[in-house]
Amino acid sequence: MSHDPHSPARPQGHFEHRDVGVSTVVYFLIGLAVALIIAYFVVDGLYSFLSHRFEAQQPAVSPLVANAPTDTRKLPKEYKTDSESADYEKYLHKNFPEPQLETNERTELNSVRLREEQTLATYDYVDKNAGTVRIPIDRAMDLIVQRGLPVRAKATDESKSQPQQKKEKK
Repeated sequence: MSHDPHSPARPQGHFEHRDVGVSTVVYFLIGLAVALIIAYFVVDGLYSFLSHRFEAQQPAVSPLVANAPTDTRKLPKEYKTDSESADYEKYLHKNFPEPQLETNERTELNSVRLREEQTLATYDYVDKNAGTVRIPIDRAMDLIVQRGLPVRAKATDESKSQPQQKKEKK
């Protein structure tokens, strides 16, 4: 008999005689957990270092600004009283340095849309002294349908030929 593992004389159903031990897998998982914990603390320390470095490099706040907050990303405890964040609006208007570009985008956009809707749907004076008025857009479209669009008057054949006749007479 041959000791060759690939010999056809051996029965089929080969299997691995050496298995991975459970202790090896457990040690690997413990090592992975320790590595993740160390990586967490390294990254946290790096971000803390970079945050302190960034704050140290910030230019001084203008002396004209009264009550300049140190960190505007976190809301002070005295303004955390409601769930709708109405106190957040008060905080921004009172403490946040100018210019305040957008404090609540959704509300500001809604007010712009309401103002546009009011302009398009109501009668009003554009220039009271000149007597210019604004009418609702629906009414303006109805008037255009009734009256038609303004068009230029077509030139007749006589008006085209008259200047040529005058030139011929000279």
